[in-house]
Amino acid sequence: MLTDFLIIPQLIFDEMLGHCKAGCPNEACGILAGRNGKVSKIYKMANIENSPVTYMLDSKEQFKAMKDMRDNNLSMLAIFHSHPSSAAYPSAKDVSLAFYEDAVYIIVSLMEKEPVVKGFSIREGNIEEIEIVLK
Repeated sequence: MLTDFLIIPQLIFDEMLGHCKAGCPNEACGILAGRNGKVSKIYKMANIENSPVTYMLDSKEQFKAMKDMRDNNLSMLAIFHSHPSSAAYPSAKDVSLAFYEDAVYIIVSLMEKEPVVKGFSIREGNIEEIEIVLK
């Protein structure tokens, strides 16, 4: 169930930013898991596309993450990826590949000196911003 906001602990948020910066110049990606809109675990994934403009989660890593979530009674709350040289807003391809309606899609823009991080609900092509709360 998607809420109007997602709570991310500062440590996990910083780890996500680090993973995105390390992936440059290509897009980086991963999954955030937790319960009741509060993230408690990050799964940093390989971008098998090795591209600066697209990403695809490694299916083996994604399967392992899903199994780990199930074993630990966690839900996938968000899928994150970086935009190394564009704004923190879903591209047409991001929208077409948004298969998880209950997940927040987080985009980390690295085009400015400081990263810009935004979350979105993407359902049937409709994009709505979701607030990210750092704890």
